[in-house]
Amino acid sequence: MSPARRCGALRAAVAAGAGLSEGPAGSARRGRLLRAPSRLLRLPGGGAVRAASPERAGWTEALRAAVAELRAGAVVAVPTDTLYGLACAASCSAALDAVYRLKGRSHAKPLAVCLGRVADVYRYCRVSVPDGLLRDLLPGPVTLVLERSQELNRDLNPCTPLVGVRIPDHAFIQDLAQMFGEPLALTSANLSSQASSLTVEEFQDLWPQLSLVIDGGPIGDGQSPEYRLGSTVVDLSVPGKFGIIRPGCALESTTAILRQKYGLLPSHGSCS
Repeated sequence: MSPARRCGALRAAVAAGAGLSEGPAGSARRGRLLRAPSRLLRLPGGGAVRAASPERAGWTEALRAAVAELRAGAVVAVPTDTLYGLACAASCSAALDAVYRLKGRSHAKPLAVCLGRVADVYRYCRVSVPDGLLRDLLPGPVTLVLERSQELNRDLNPCTPLVGVRIPDHAFIQDLAQMFGEPLALTSANLSSQASSLTVEEFQDLWPQLSLVIDGGPIGDGQSPEYRLGSTVVDLSVPGKFGIIRPGCALESTTAILRQKYGLLPSHGSCS
């Protein structure tokens, strides 16, 4: 059985166990009667800083639960350094489709990938910027758009040769990406065109379609408007230049690094 077909079978099994049905957009929502995820786990002390003993057991439980769901082809909600996000295995085509369905998102809008370490960027992308630049910006509240390599699933953003890369400055999702060992597809936890979420309660309408929700508490203070801007998205696919695709929450600090430290020039039409 091919990886994609095996992933689809696992996803169907997870959906059936959660009371969901596979099918056209909206069928999962109709198949679930209770407004609750299959499982909600609260991180000890929040998730931005790694839990220490004796809270480590709860942290490890959440990591193992998330990895198990991801490997089964499910979609899980996770905290990041900017917003709550929806994550799935980037290698699982059925899970990618599920993310688009539950968000009501156009397939023309690409998904970012979340990696655990800067070194992983070189496996999944063709990098044309200095290593120091990557490490100055990652981990952090930025998405770096680079040329993708052949290692990524062809069903992930098939209409573009580029991919956005995230390594959030958030301990839990870094640990999750490292433990999972493969790229995670990552997008914001909200219906398309609606406000981004800083707490798990703010995307409660999506809970019935999620196998697991990891509650890391409010992102930031849970109210600051700048957090809802999401990550700053920067196109670094053209050597010597950068383009700001989305200003996000870290525009000023990001452009300062690119211009002053590395001498990159803004590309034509960039909003920097």
